[in-house]
Amino acid sequence: MNRVLPPGVSAATFDRALAQWTSDIGASNVLVSDAALQAYRDPFAPGARSAGSSAASAALLPTSVDEIRAVLRIAREQRIPLWTVSTGRNLAYGGAAPRLAGSVVLDLQRMNRIVEVDETLAFAIVEPGVSYFDLYLHLRKQGYRLWVDPPAAGWGSVIGNTLERGFGYTPYGDHAAHQCGMEVVLADGSVVRTGMGALGTDAASAPSAWALFKGGFGPSFDAMFMQSNYGIVTKMGVWLMPAPPAYLLGEIQFRDERDLEAIVDTLRPLRLDGTIRNQAVIEGGLRRAAGLSTRTQWYAGDGAMPESAIDTMLAALHVGRWNLHYALYGDDDLIDVCEARVRRAFSRVPGAVFSARRYRGDAEGDALPKDGGDRNLAGIPAMTAFRMLDWRGGAGAHVDFSPVCPATGRDAMRQYTMTKARAAEYGFDYYGGFTAGERHLHHIFAAIFDRDDAGQTQRAGDLLRALMRDTQAAGYGQYRTHLAYMDEAAAQYDFNDGSLLRLSETIKDALDPTGILSPGKQGIWPRAWRDRRGTT
Repeated sequence: MNRVLPPGVSAATFDRALAQWTSDIGASNVLVSDAALQAYRDPFAPGARSAGSSAASAALLPTSVDEIRAVLRIAREQRIPLWTVSTGRNLAYGGAAPRLAGSVVLDLQRMNRIVEVDETLAFAIVEPGVSYFDLYLHLRKQGYRLWVDPPAAGWGSVIGNTLERGFGYTPYGDHAAHQCGMEVVLADGSVVRTGMGALGTDAASAPSAWALFKGGFGPSFDAMFMQSNYGIVTKMGVWLMPAPPAYLLGEIQFRDERDLEAIVDTLRPLRLDGTIRNQAVIEGGLRRAAGLSTRTQWYAGDGAMPESAIDTMLAALHVGRWNLHYALYGDDDLIDVCEARVRRAFSRVPGAVFSARRYRGDAEGDALPKDGGDRNLAGIPAMTAFRMLDWRGGAGAHVDFSPVCPATGRDAMRQYTMTKARAAEYGFDYYGGFTAGERHLHHIFAAIFDRDDAGQTQRAGDLLRALMRDTQAAGYGQYRTHLAYMDEAAAQYDFNDGSLLRLSETIKDALDPTGILSPGKQGIWPRAWRDRRGTT
C-alpha cells in the first residue's frame, strides 16, 4: 500500500487516530486501502500539477451527528485535516478528492434520510446523502404533487449542490435562493440550527417554520456556510415547486453565432417580467450536437473543429448555432399568453425556428421528452449530461470554467468570443452555453479531453488558467472552480488588497482555530495551513 499521511502527522499518531475512529464509527466505515481510496481521487484531474496532488490518507463514513462529533474530537486532538463531501460526485470540479493532499475525507453519503416533506407548504428537510434522484423518487412514491429542481446530473447531493450554489432549470433553479434552514456541526463539535430552527432542540420538536422563513431572529448565517469551510451541514430545508396544472417545453434555434447578443437582450426582459420563469438555457451548437453524435463523425483532425465541419454537422443534425431551451408553467390560458409573448419577441431575430410541446403537470414516462436536458425543465433528474464524455472519444473527462456574466448581449458575446478563441488556441472546441437568471447568466464552458492522453490533459489545465486570466482582465469572476484553481480564483477577488479573503480567514480562525475543516476550500486557508496557499 502506497501510504499517504496527513501533513505534519506521524504514522504512529495517525494509526492511533484510525484506531479511535474505528472504535467510534465501526471498522467498515474507516477506509484506508488503496482500492477503497480510489473513489476519493479526482478522476478528471486536469494538468500534471493537479493529477496527483489530492490523494486522501483515509475516508470516514459517519451515519449521525454524534459520530461526526466523535470524528471531530479526534481530528482536533491530533491536528488532522478533514475534507467534507456530501457524496463527492461533482466530477468537473474535483469530485470527492481533498484540496490538501493527505487530508481525511469525511464522506456523508450514509447520512441519507429524507427527514420531512410537507406538501401543503412545499418543502423538504434532507440530509447530505440524499441525491436528487432519491428525493424525486420519494416524492413520486408518496404521491406528493411536488417537483424537485435537478441540476444537470441527478446523482448529486441536494445539500452538496446547494452549498456550492449550484443551479437547475425550473423556476426554482437558483438552489441557494430556495434553501431555508440548516443544521451545522462546527469544528468544536457544537451543533447549531439556523433561523427558526433555533427554537427547537430536535427534529421532532423543531417548529415547522424552520424551512419556511430564513431570517429567524437576529443575524442570519445560512449564507455563511455556502462555499465555505466553517462547518459541516447535516440537515437542510429546501423549497419544492408545486406541480403546475400543465407546462410547455420550448426550443428556439438560431443559425448565426452572432445572434447570441439578440438572444440575451430578448430573453432578459422576459425573465424580468416573469413571462419565462425558469432558468432558460442558451445552449451552444456543439453542446447540443454532442448528445446526438460524436466529434469523429464530422472531424478527425487535430485542433479545434473547423467552422465548415461545424456547419455541416449542425445542418445534418438539425441543430442551431444557439438553441434556447425554456419552459412555461401554469394553466392553459396562462401558457397561451406567455407563449404568444415569447414567439412575438423572438420572431424579431431573423431565421429563428420555433418548436414546443405541452404536457400535463402530472405527465410521466413515455409522455415526456427523451432528452435529459428537457426533462430537467420538468423537474425530472437525469444523467444524460454525461454523454459529453463521448464527444472526443477515449477516456472522456472534462473540467468546467464558470464565470458569471451580466445578462446583456454585449457581455455574453464578449465572454463567448473570448472563451472560444482561447479554447481554439489550446486545441479545444467551444462546448458551452449560458443559463439565464433574471439579471445574470451562468456561463459554463467545458474543456473535454481524453484523460489517457497526457497532452490533452495538460492543455486542459493550462487552458483553464489562461481563461481565468482573460476573464479577470476583462472584469469578470468565477462563481465556482475546480480544486486546482481555488487559490487563484480567490485571489482575483482582490478589492482593497484582498479584504474579502482576509475577512473569510478571520472568521475561519475564530470558528476553527485548529484548522481541521477542509483547509484550502475556496482559497480559505486556516492559520495552521496558510503557508500552503498556491503550493498545492
